[in-house]
Amino acid sequence: MTASPGRRVLLAAPRGYCAGVDRAVIAVEKALEQYGAPVYVRHEIVHNKYVVQTLEKKGAIFVERTEEVPPGNIVMFSAHGVAPVVHEEAARGRLATIDATCPLVTKVHKEAVRFANDDYDILLIGHEGHEEVIGTSGEAPDHIQLVDGPGDVEKVEVRDPSKVVWLSQTTLSVDETMETVDALKEKFPQLISPPSDDICYATQNRQLAVKQMGAEADLVIVVGSRNSSNSKRLVEVAKLAGARAAYLVDFADEIDEAWLEGVTTVGVTSGASVPEVLVEQVLEWLSRRGFEDVEIVKAAEESITFSLPKELRRDLREEAAALVAERGGAGTGEGSGQ
Repeated sequence: MTASPGRRVLLAAPRGYCAGVDRAVIAVEKALEQYGAPVYVRHEIVHNKYVVQTLEKKGAIFVERTEEVPPGNIVMFSAHGVAPVVHEEAARGRLATIDATCPLVTKVHKEAVRFANDDYDILLIGHEGHEEVIGTSGEAPDHIQLVDGPGDVEKVEVRDPSKVVWLSQTTLSVDETMETVDALKEKFPQLISPPSDDICYATQNRQLAVKQMGAEADLVIVVGSRNSSNSKRLVEVAKLAGARAAYLVDFADEIDEAWLEGVTTVGVTSGASVPEVLVEQVLEWLSRRGFEDVEIVKAAEESITFSLPKELRRDLREEAAALVAERGGAGTGEGSGQ
């Protein structure tokens, strides 16, 4: 099919992998390359179906609980971060660990610990049940209470209104977060903000690009998985920016041709845990239906990179075997648990 007059695609930039996701995925690949399979990963390393399936084929084993990993093996913690109790579980289980927590999430963890040590009440803005929220809350459970949107503000109670601080999940909508913050400040005028913005640069940049193209797009297609918080926020941001419709898809074949009815401009973007190959497949799908004219909507330049977890510089198989020998129990190191 040839390009139809007036039909175009607005392609968001930046989109896809952020520095934290890139670091986490490479960390799993490097661990498999250095230590051989299996390498266990607690929860999905990032929230993307394609990435998880690809790493499983290479020998990664994803588990929900640390206790599922046989003694003498390697377990990696996902980019979303874990609570201190999870590190303790791994030690009891005689496991060598690799911490692939995104450094921006680690920053929020450190803020939580610092404010808890100063005896503040910490209001954590985020979504209940999200792995990042669970990990951050676990840093100071006696001081942190979750605020899941403006509707939660009414029920918030604190010990001392002069010692209250807010922190947030890194993958939220900027606008939604500030709406919650404004509501909290009305109730607690002395509420303190974190030293620096908790919402990650990549989340903000991707939302900004969607805002810029949302007003022009009849339809916005966001490539991402349904358990990806930042991907779901992009759908919401697109609709608020003026797009008639916005949908979240894992793969191009999930797009419904009916969505294109009456559409001349399609916006395309992807969540921060989405590899570019999936976006290219969506562009190919649209091109075959006459949407060949692609314009870039550029919101920001990104040059941030993070170094790989320091644990990858050690012989973790040997460490895991030594833990089993020292503390007793089953497990033989490499290959154990397959």
